[in-house]
Amino acid sequence: MPAAAGRRARPGGAAALTARSLHQFVAGFNHGDAISNEALLLRRFARDRGLASDIYCEPARVLPELRREVRDVARAEAELGPEDAVLLHLSIGSVVNEIFWRLRTRRAILYHNVTPPEWFEGLNEATARLLALGLQQARQLAGTAQVTLADSAFNAGELAAMGHRDVKIYPLALDFSQIRAAPDPTRLREWADGRTNLLFVGRGAPNKRIEDLLAVLHYVQRWVEPAARLIHVGSFAGTERYLGLLQARAREWRLRDVVFAGPLPQRALSAAYAAATAFVCMSEHEGFCVPLVEAMAHGVPVVAYAAGAVPETLDGAGVLFRQKRWDLIAETIGRLARDPALRRGVQDAQRRRLERFERRDAAAELFDLLRPLLG
Repeated sequence: MPAAAGRRARPGGAAALTARSLHQFVAGFNHGDAISNEALLLRRFARDRGLASDIYCEPARVLPELRREVRDVARAEAELGPEDAVLLHLSIGSVVNEIFWRLRTRRAILYHNVTPPEWFEGLNEATARLLALGLQQARQLAGTAQVTLADSAFNAGELAAMGHRDVKIYPLALDFSQIRAAPDPTRLREWADGRTNLLFVGRGAPNKRIEDLLAVLHYVQRWVEPAARLIHVGSFAGTERYLGLLQARAREWRLRDVVFAGPLPQRALSAAYAAATAFVCMSEHEGFCVPLVEAMAHGVPVVAYAAGAVPETLDGAGVLFRQKRWDLIAETIGRLARDPALRRGVQDAQRRRLERFERRDAAAELFDLLRPLLG
């Protein structure tokens, strides 16, 4: 891709006609991935509206059992033309972004945030390079789309700083029927054993600051509840060195009952939420943070560090900390476990926030925002 001053979106004309399709470009497609889940939901919205709609991705970035759900992005330039609309989910450096730039279609961008590459330097240099490329491509794509969206105001601010104009906010579309899948009974029996369970869901990435979760557990076990357990759900694929460092830290601090559960299917994940005393998020870089919404949907009180888009996603719900005072965080978790009135108060505020998520008509909202693109 050339510099940001390269090709710009073509004005007017074609967009006045009705588009025949709404396709999506994703850098990867996997089970349980927030962007993949949203792409499936948006595809359903488009097809329900009578538009042709497919998801394009590199086959190498798709699990074999999911390849029937996507089309090879290498074919897109030959298959798509001026009457087609394409929405790019922008989150990392990818050849998908290059192909999107070259398309002779109507174009929209939905920005999900690119994690700063320095979080991965020294742990996974390949990922760090892809993230650096993603930021470069995000800057180069400024002005190339007829519609530019971000899934949070935090992300919209990042895009504006990179030269994108007139960025609109489209909060992540979520399938609550999937989020509320019935819990797996075996996992539920394993974890719902009366212990105080601290839960975090998110990929095993350094920006998630899982070592800070270990610090919270250390204080909880030492001064609040000795039988407390930490459950982390998420993949460490590509960050195995980080997992090794976390396991070494847990041994050094003599922590008990630290569970690195890895990625889980939805029903096992539902069991983790059902057994949780509190959802604890110490992440320092979040563009939206879907697990916060999942925790609220399962009635789990949220205790979170106020970084990135976390305050925006919670919007007055949960318990936010602006300083990482392990003693105060640990005591707050203890009170949520022991004080029914406090727990109900937090849950009630979260329920009101969740209602705003569930009341939105995500399909109508999307097509209103894409009207300049679809005609």
